[in-house]
Amino acid sequence: MYSTQEFRKGLKVEIDGEPYIIVEAIHVKPGKGVAFVKTKYKSLRDGRVLQKNFRSGDKVSKPDLEERGMQYLYLTGTGYVFMDTTNYDQIEIPTEALEDVLPYLKEQLEVTVLFYQGAALSVDLPNFVPLAVAETGPGVKGDTAQGGTKPATLETGHVVQVPLYIEEGEVLRIDTRTGDYVERFKG
Repeated sequence: MYSTQEFRKGLKVEIDGEPYIIVEAIHVKPGKGVAFVKTKYKSLRDGRVLQKNFRSGDKVSKPDLEERGMQYLYLTGTGYVFMDTTNYDQIEIPTEALEDVLPYLKEQLEVTVLFYQGAALSVDLPNFVPLAVAETGPGVKGDTAQGGTKPATLETGHVVQVPLYIEEGEVLRIDTRTGDYVERFKG
């Protein structure tokens, strides 16, 4: 059980039998009355965001969550297949559950999959992933005085702004939190 004093951004809790992650928790101590925690929390199942005030001292359950290291293998007609890196079990996760990570998901990528009561809820990517440039226009010589950029389509179909000197076939480090180009991949 978690007490309201432990509420903080990123804490995973179970409320009314559903898993949530706390998005915002503000501890309020009014001049009169009982202290409370103004909380915004997001469903780990469907992404709904709810608000609720918890009285100081209230308790909520810890959800039955499990994180497993997995590797993305391939796409089927209905979803994406991942393999557990410890016991080699394979699971299929529906496309709808992966909408946020699809621009960065490529075969053999190591990810963390969050499970709730045995069912996969979400996929967490590494902060940076190496992706090859599939298509980009040529950089125009002399066009670099202000550090210009151009669009580049990556191997996953994601479009990102890159410096003019980047060419097709180069592998770039992409920040999965922002979707931005970071640097050329060294490795």
